[in-house]
Amino acid sequence: MAGASQSAKVLATGAMRMSKRILLSYILDWILILGIAGIGGGFNKGVQNTNKRPFSLQDPSISYPYREDTVSVPVLAVVALLIPAAITMVISLIFIPGPTASKATPKSLIWRRKIWEWNTAWMGLGLALALTFMITEGLKDLAGKPRPYAIGVCNPDLSAIDRYRVGGLGQNFDLSGATPILVSSDICQERDPGTLREIFASWPSGHSSFSWAGLLYLSLFLCAKFAVGIPYFLPNQKTIHANTYEYDNSLRHPQQHHTGHPASPHGSSTSSATRHEEGSNGFTPPPRNSTAAPPIYLLILAVVVPIGTAIFICVSRWFDFHHHGIDIFSGAVIGATTAYSSFRYYHMPIRQGSGWAWGARSRGRAFWVGVGRDGYVGEEGWTAKKAAERDMHDIESGSSTAALKDVAGAGVSDRGDVEGGNGIGRQEEPVETGYTIRSQG
Repeated sequence: MAGASQSAKVLATGAMRMSKRILLSYILDWILILGIAGIGGGFNKGVQNTNKRPFSLQDPSISYPYREDTVSVPVLAVVALLIPAAITMVISLIFIPGPTASKATPKSLIWRRKIWEWNTAWMGLGLALALTFMITEGLKDLAGKPRPYAIGVCNPDLSAIDRYRVGGLGQNFDLSGATPILVSSDICQERDPGTLREIFASWPSGHSSFSWAGLLYLSLFLCAKFAVGIPYFLPNQKTIHANTYEYDNSLRHPQQHHTGHPASPHGSSTSSATRHEEGSNGFTPPPRNSTAAPPIYLLILAVVVPIGTAIFICVSRWFDFHHHGIDIFSGAVIGATTAYSSFRYYHMPIRQGSGWAWGARSRGRAFWVGVGRDGYVGEEGWTAKKAAERDMHDIESGSSTAALKDVAGAGVSDRGDVEGGNGIGRQEEPVETGYTIRSQG
């Protein structure tokens, strides 16, 4: 109970110090995300006079029997929305800020990071699913493509073929003939507006798009947080020729044949950057030691399970006779595109971001940037204006270090605070650059 009370006190303190302008900015973002989802719901339920493509009663591709969903809509919502939301929340609250955080880091800063990562995780997921829902339902209404079971559920009035004929090559109305006859949806004896809308809502597949949007986003999130990816040369890793080093039988100690380092203009044989890239023994590590493959179980949990589930949901729409192949493929492309775009909108690249989300917008750029600025991050941080000014005064006067014990104040980089405590007077201690720890020279 004491721990929970302390956490609540920390969160309350952080909330009081946070800029109302930034808070309102992200509340507006959430309102717009929900609004996008609401538009999709309007397309799904509120539009009755949707397009309905003419069809042929002799078309075998829409003559399949009706079957119940293997994956129902409620199950789809649980799998693609609720489960990813729960997993991303738990990971954000438990694994953030990660093992590189100093034990001296203030709890308020730790909790601010947790809440921020949780917020960005849900905003990305919400944006992916909302966009997918709106795009999919809108395209369904515009296309009006009949489903594979269309004829059976439509229950056409065969005595009125001549009345509802809208196209075809001949005048022979004998259905046993080879001449195609196109009729309008008015021939259907099924008159329920919702059912008729579903009959002509084949393209694109909503199950496919929604499952890929939620589950691919979850996969990207897990890969980012647990560094799951195909090994590659790190961005700052020096590429060494294969013949530069050889190994003894233990494969532990590199034997250098030649260095080739030019003399430094300051009298040193190597530059500080070269010393940073080299190992502690003075040798640059070989390429094979630049990275390693992650454990297989992480690959299964982060990639195989969510992507495999999305694929199964897609295939179920095929063998349930609810969608044509192109409908399923198109839905998967829509969902995958929105998932990747929404993930990158709020998160750093998987390979280079060390699992972090992008930072918050600054107080002065909460709603727009303006000409002459190159981004939404500013130097003043995201604390309230008065608190930031008070913190800056304390920092500049050197009279107090309390300013950094809650949240980063004006002009203070909170990234360094996470790695090394309060960030004051630490010229010789590790600092964080690009989320990679190095020591200052």
